[in-house]
Amino acid sequence: MTRILNSTLTRLSLWSAALLTLACSGCYGLGGNNISLGFLEYPIPVSPYYQFLQEQKFHNKERYDRVPILGPTTSGGAPVALDPPSDDEVMVALEEARPVQGGIPLIWEKQRNDVRIIKEKIADYVDPPRFYPLIGPAQLHHAHYKCTIYFDERTTVGYPVPHTLHDREAIECVYIDHNHFHMVGDVDPYTTPNL
Repeated sequence: MTRILNSTLTRLSLWSAALLTLACSGCYGLGGNNISLGFLEYPIPVSPYYQFLQEQKFHNKERYDRVPILGPTTSGGAPVALDPPSDDEVMVALEEARPVQGGIPLIWEKQRNDVRIIKEKIADYVDPPRFYPLIGPAQLHHAHYKCTIYFDERTTVGYPVPHTLHDREAIECVYIDHNHFHMVGDVDPYTTPNL
């Protein structure tokens, strides 16, 4: 019985010594004001995957989630939409539809190789002028694109039975909408209904 008690006390003293060394290392408190946040003062390791998710979210918001406001349309011809979607925008839409990221190395991985993209404009039209809050009088210009992506998809499974699946003729179709505003002059004033 004393042998078990001695081994338990030895383990307990080793753990308390380890915790004491962790607590006494580095700077303690916030600026010497005797303010303590407890365990929140020490850095907690975070996976780089979450940092990548936040950076990707900002990348998409900065480039593709905003609607630009352009000058007025010129008379004498139909307004033409802005540039077609970039390859990066098409690949972001493809990743949302058919994700490749997030595999586990040597257990399950997926790759896309030999990617070919074909972009077709399927609609281009402008709404009549109206008043938009925070913008003012404007016209909404719509452009719809059909993007067909041809690629080779390779899936490597490492557990429980190692094998590789190779789809040489994978096809995915993604629809991308490009909307932007054109400023206009005065629109018919809004009249409040009589109640």
